[in-house]
Order: sequence, then C-alpha cells, then structure tokens
Amino acid sequence: MHKTDRSLSKNKTLRSLLVLMSAATAAGLAVAAPAGQNQDNLPRDRLNLSASASVEVTRDVLGVSFATTKEGTDAAAVQTALKQALDAALAEARKAAKPGQIEVQTGNFSLYPRYAPKGGINGWQGTAELLVEGKDAAGIAQLSGRISSMNISRVSYSLSKEQRQKVEGDVVKQAIANFKARAADYAQQFGYGGYSIGEVNVNTQDSGPMPMAAPQMRFKAMAASADEALPTEAGKASVTVNVSGTVVMTVR
Repeated sequence: MHKTDRSLSKNKTLRSLLVLMSAATAAGLAVAAPAGQNQDNLPRDRLNLSASASVEVTRDVLGVSFATTKEGTDAAAVQTALKQALDAALAEARKAAKPGQIEVQTGNFSLYPRYAPKGGINGWQGTAELLVEGKDAAGIAQLSGRISSMNISRVSYSLSKEQRQKVEGDVVKQAIANFKARAADYAQQFGYGGYSIGEVNVNTQDSGPMPMAAPQMRFKAMAASADEALPTEAGKASVTVNVSGTVVMTVR
C-alpha cells in the first residue's frame, strides 16, 4: 500500500470515530434533558409527616439463663467441672422440656487462662451457660428451683411472634388512619382542599424484652431449693406502628 493510501485510510478512520463520539454525546444530552425537566416539574406543595399507633400486650415468653463459673490450676480439671455442672442442669431441664412451651439449649462455654501479676499463667477459669425459654412460665419457674448445679444469671420476659402478630394488623390500620387524618388536617390548615399520598413507609416495633434480674446479680444464686420456684411477673409490652411519608396537597 502506498503512503498516500495509508494516510487516506487513517483520515477515514478518524472521521468515523468523530462521528460516533458526536452521536454518543448527542444521545447523552437527549437522555439528560428530560431528567432536568422532571426536576423542574416536581410538585411544590409537598408535606412530610408521620403518625403512629400503639397497643399494650402482655409478654408471654419467659427466658431464664443459668450459668456457672469454675477455676483451678489445671485446665482439663476446670473444663471437666464445667461439663459436669452443665450436664446435670441439662438433664434436669430436659425432663421439663416441651416443644413450644419450654425450649432448652446450651449457651456460652468458655475456658481462658488466668495470669499472675508478674506474668505467666497461674491458673484457669471458665464459664458455662444454659438457656431455657418458653410460654410455660409456671413450668420454667418450677424448673429454676430444681437446677442446683448452676445459678440464675439473667431473667427476662419477651413477646412471642404469635402474640405480636395477633394485634399488629389492628395497630397498622389505626396508624394509617392517623396518618390520613393528619394529612387532611394539615392540608386544610394550609388552605388546600385535599391531598394525594406519595411515598409512605410503615415500620413495626415492640418495646423488646423486659429484664428481671439486675446486672450485678449475674452468677449469683437466686433459687436455692427444689421447692423454691422463681417468682415472676410478665408485665406489658408495647407494639407500635409508625407511618411516615410524603403527601401532595391539592386544590380540590
């Protein structure tokens, strides 16, 4: 190929690239223009607001955590002592276990070295935990008095999924009704005849578990004999639904 032919070929390729780049730029501008136009046409009469509704429900799930701490100079001996305490408590708890009513599971099991002030390991310490939870509060309270190899470290009441769902539907309806009422009221106060609903978020929450044992009572005995049941009181939980979003106030 002659030098002149190669130059013509390069110029032709360059022109093709410039045409493609111009077309891409034009396409980009064509897409960007409507976006800017939409931003200019956004409704100006928007109002952000929120409303909520709540109801109190009796907590129906009792949870009790049992724990024990062992220490000594030999790691294997400490681990064995922890295992024996956990096995004894687990055997007693399994006698009372009932699906959906009294659920039993093991919790934290840890062993770690204890260091001397001048450095070096001078012993071992470990903890083991057993968790009991369920709707049979009376059965769990009685069980707590029969477990002697471990101490009660934490007690709490919570709301079951079934109990929460039982009232959640009515609370959602009330929260939405409150949202609509506030939207209509505010639209009227601003001098508008009505409103239309834009984006809305609906969130449900409850007050969470209620602790019954103070933190300073962890790892201290609370039930000393087989005929001494743990005293309990369920209390109330609050199921709350929050509705928040945007409404557009209209003339009609």
